[in-house]
Amino acid sequence: MRMLLKITMPADKGSEAIKSGALKRTIETTMKTLKTESAYFFAEDGRRTGIMIFDMQGSWQLPAILEPLFASLGADLYLTPAMSAEDLGRGFKEAGI
Repeated sequence: MRMLLKITMPADKGSEAIKSGALKRTIETTMKTLKTESAYFFAEDGRRTGIMIFDMQGSWQLPAILEPLFASLGADLYLTPAMSAEDLGRGFKEAGI
């Protein structure tokens, strides 16, 4: 299932992670592990933020995906299913819309 993962961290925690190299290592490892379809990074409400779109095979993957982000970055995480335009069209068709 295609998923959207949003990662946010306070500026001070992110600055510490940059200095230690943890931010770069953790983001690169996460993207490699997830085989991300796409990823974007930006500032939101004064926090370092990134979103990644990836295919999740099952909920059993959650600890391996989320724990390094919690532990290394002190990140707040938001995870939700996401659809492509093609998926949405199929959903409309299935719903008779």
